Amino acid sequence: MNYIIGAFKPPCNITISFADGKTRKKASIKKENGQTAMVPLFQSLENIVGEVSIEPVQGKKIEHTGVKIELLGQIELYFDRGNFYDFTSLVRELDIPGDIYERKTFPFEFSSVEMPYESYNGINVRLRYILKVTISRNYVSNIVEYQDFWVRNYTPAPTINNSIKMEVGIEDCLHIEFEYNKSKYHLKDVIIGKIYFLLVRIKIKNMELEIRRRESTGSGPNTYVETETLAKFELMDGAPVRGESIPIRLFLSPYELTPTYRNINNKFSVKYFLNLVLVDEEDRRYFKQQEITIYRLQETS
Repeated sequence: MNYIIGAFKPPCNITISFADGKTRKKASIKKENGQTAMVPLFQSLENIVGEVSIEPVQGKKIEHTGVKIELLGQIELYFDRGNFYDFTSLVRELDIPGDIYERKTFPFEFSSVEMPYESYNGINVRLRYILKVTISRNYVSNIVEYQDFWVRNYTPAPTINNSIKMEVGIEDCLHIEFEYNKSKYHLKDVIIGKIYFLLVRIKIKNMELEIRRRESTGSGPNTYVETETLAKFELMDGAPVRGESIPIRLFLSPYELTPTYRNINNKFSVKYFLNLVLVDEEDRRYFKQQEITIYRLQETS
């Protein structure tokens, strides 16, 4: 039996390049095979300009019914893998039907592209932006090439940023108050706060503050919720006494946070919580959770 090696290789090489690819900032992304790749970094309303190069394999020609490039913003839910929900879709026709005998280059430009959501790679969902080149052909399958890029969007500091004040207690056993200086934090911010012990009649062994990320995907009965603990910060080791106050100072920059995503296209949300955990000498755990908002502050040059 004779095997034809390389029979399914595409008859051409397609390269998608950005006009400012050498100078533009890059972001590191994790690919499906687990490897990381560096891709160009954009923000909403930027121009996306570049060129597509199509080079037939030596001795071959490409008969086609048209060449186009699409800019797509997509959401993919992993329990519905393979189905992409497009929230942005722009098309540019690059070539009319004909034949390509030798290397051919096509410029493209998408001006002031609205990219409302940040790119995101989560546990059960990803939000991505891609350029997709399609060489349409009769009778045989189309030739398709993809190029990922990453989007980060910046937010001005909020004009109103209220502090958080809460009480937690077990009747006649424990009563504490805690406060955080703000309810909205940028990715490089510092959480500053205090905890006041008003009544302590149980033996507390230690206390810690956790940052938790909750990713919700789908809707209704098909809602999937994943909670990750991203940081644990020990506030106290040993039993507090009545009237004692414990300061909180937690830097966010060491942790891999993203901005908060609120009901993106009715597909997913990502929320952050500060979780105060008290453990008594019998290893019983007491929790008090408070949602906070995370945003990306515009970087100053």
